[in-house]
Amino acid sequence: HLSITGSKASHPQHGTCHLSTKHILVQRLLKETHPTSTMKIQILLVATLLSSTSAFAPRLGRLPRPQIQLNLAKVGIFFGTSTGSTENVADKIKEQLGDDADGPFDVETLEGSVQDNFGKYAALIVGTPTWNTGADTERSGTGWDEIYYSSMQDLNLKGKKVAVFGLGDQESYAENYADATGELHDVFESLGCQMMGYTSQEGYEHEDSKSIRGDKFCGLLCDEVNQEDLTDERVINWVAQLKAEGFLEGGSVDAPPVEVEAETVVIDAEPIDNLVVLEEHSEILDQTIESHANTGFTPYHNPKTKSTMWVSADGRSCYYTVESSSPSFAP
Repeated sequence: HLSITGSKASHPQHGTCHLSTKHILVQRLLKETHPTSTMKIQILLVATLLSSTSAFAPRLGRLPRPQIQLNLAKVGIFFGTSTGSTENVADKIKEQLGDDADGPFDVETLEGSVQDNFGKYAALIVGTPTWNTGADTERSGTGWDEIYYSSMQDLNLKGKKVAVFGLGDQESYAENYADATGELHDVFESLGCQMMGYTSQEGYEHEDSKSIRGDKFCGLLCDEVNQEDLTDERVINWVAQLKAEGFLEGGSVDAPPVEVEAETVVIDAEPIDNLVVLEEHSEILDQTIESHANTGFTPYHNPKTKSTMWVSADGRSCYYTVESSSPSFAP
């Protein structure tokens, strides 16, 4: 993309170098040249200059290769646990989602900030048990309680798709079945997330729960104490429901932007003697022009497009030139 026009040579990355083209280029390149060869010389000049554009560029420091991590999985699965039961259900969910999901990750042992971990994914599946039964807040008894009302309050998750799951004992704690799942749901909803995956209360034996929203549970609830044999079926049906709701579909979620640190590149702005540069390369131009001066190319001119096709005597090679009314050369 180097072009020479009038008295300037410009390059899209390295700025403009002032050249006395009328004095140097025209005098050196067109001397002792037949008028019909002028267009050929223009093309040859451009080709030669393109092969040595570094002569016109300031010296740059070495550019570091950016480190960019791309997450191919659409869903991140996160959980809190005390006995391992919630992690077991998280594993079953991951198995149903396959390569569409990463994890599961224990929120108590996350590497990096919560924002960095949650921000990697277009959608989140989050799960919790219930230990602080009947409490108004911090009901999970896991790492969730440590971040609900501290670091999570600063998260930018608006529009992110989120589905919750939880574990509880509906016989021993019939009036507070899986209460912590409701708090998990409410925290993400308060951050502007798009909550999905609500399920029916049918088939459960509880009396009440803080996880009920309207006439449904706010997510998938599992009872590994009294209904362990139903967990696999419930997970399969729930994941299928999420897919049907468009949980894995992108485009509607405004995911937070990924911040990439850019290093400043210091340019060595040492001045370049343009006349010396051209003089050094003039010998290359002379040799190239001389080697193409008498090749026997026949011109075929198209007056409509003002272009000329030059065909070699053996018909194996050709090139094109375009008429120009000004002393400019462009590839």
